[in-house]
Amino acid sequence: MNRYRFANYDIDSIELKCLVISRGVKIDKNVYKKFSKTNRLNTNAMTCNCFKLPDDTIVMATDLGFHLSALSSMFSWDNIKLYKYMEDMKTGFKISLIDDEPVLLYGAEIVTPIKLLPYTDFYKQKTSSGMPYMGNAVLQGCDWVAFQCLWPCEYAASGKPCQYCFSGGQFEALARRNKPMPFIPSPKDVSEVINYAIDNCNVNSLQITGGSTFKAETEEKHITSYMNSINEKVGLEKIKGEILLYITPPDKTYVIDNYFSQGASRIACSLEVWDDKLAASITPGKREFTTKERHIDALTYIAEKYGPGKAFSNFIIGLEPLESLIEGATYLAERGIIPSASIWMPFGKPVNGSMKAPDVEYFRAVKEMLAELYTKYDLSPAGNCGLNVCVERDIKKWAEGKQTLSLNT
Repeated sequence: MNRYRFANYDIDSIELKCLVISRGVKIDKNVYKKFSKTNRLNTNAMTCNCFKLPDDTIVMATDLGFHLSALSSMFSWDNIKLYKYMEDMKTGFKISLIDDEPVLLYGAEIVTPIKLLPYTDFYKQKTSSGMPYMGNAVLQGCDWVAFQCLWPCEYAASGKPCQYCFSGGQFEALARRNKPMPFIPSPKDVSEVINYAIDNCNVNSLQITGGSTFKAETEEKHITSYMNSINEKVGLEKIKGEILLYITPPDKTYVIDNYFSQGASRIACSLEVWDDKLAASITPGKREFTTKERHIDALTYIAEKYGPGKAFSNFIIGLEPLESLIEGATYLAERGIIPSASIWMPFGKPVNGSMKAPDVEYFRAVKEMLAELYTKYDLSPAGNCGLNVCVERDIKKWAEGKQTLSLNT
């Protein structure tokens, strides 16, 4: 794994990825001008730009200039209140051209050359019903097409959104103003997007995610309709990688069994935050309506019936002290449940009055802790080349590299 200089630190690719994701970047206009027609680089924040480090680690590239413009155009009063955090929404990272090639800078110092992914027409497409791909699906890294919020979150609409969740904030604001919720893409729409992504974008895996629902039957109906359509209109044999379902843990285990029988590869019931006091504030709907116990029960059921690595729980890295994160990740890993790691992007919404990202030492400790757990309990996170904002696959590859090195020495 490559090494870089960041401020006074010597860091690796995972640590650099965490820093860039959590702080965002500024992308020079001449970079867009040179590469937007030949590479996956778009000024629209909904396209989830990303780049590769020299060792092919995938990194999310949130251009704060365009991100803040998009933010200011949505539910304006809520975002006016964010102006007191403007100092925290600055970044020292910048992507510029040197000798006509893209490089990542920190301040005036060159951190590393970078590689941009090949261009695709994905975000220009519409389904046969007229649904635009833009805003309804994203390409994640090299392998994935992701549907990040297929149906509205009822917890958020009731005034109990997860603090960090941009979509949840939108649902809450719309409900407060008695405005209609965003439409729900049809199963046919979703299948058409998947087929296009596989046929034209080298995608082999997909993520299906929606908002939390008060009635398990509501979410079951949504997911089953999508999975049935995927089976009929795409075909599981065409999906060479994995299908990840992110679900609200149901109160009946047969629902989980149905999802696996329909083709799910792995299922997430994500706690996001382990510490009970922080979780009650940061993820109020999940803790009040679903409870920590139901999450753990569902995850344990999956791991016991379907085997280690079939269940996983996302943690938003940077929201809680290292001690409680270690406690939660260890508790899950001991039971064959993968603790996965999504890096908090504070420039979207403040959490408990803060938009301050963690430092290098925090990210390094998380990397080393998860690597130890994945190795000790033989847990292998999903994917091949990694995702834009998640680092669990990167950490697994780093841990495997360390093992190989120790065996050879």
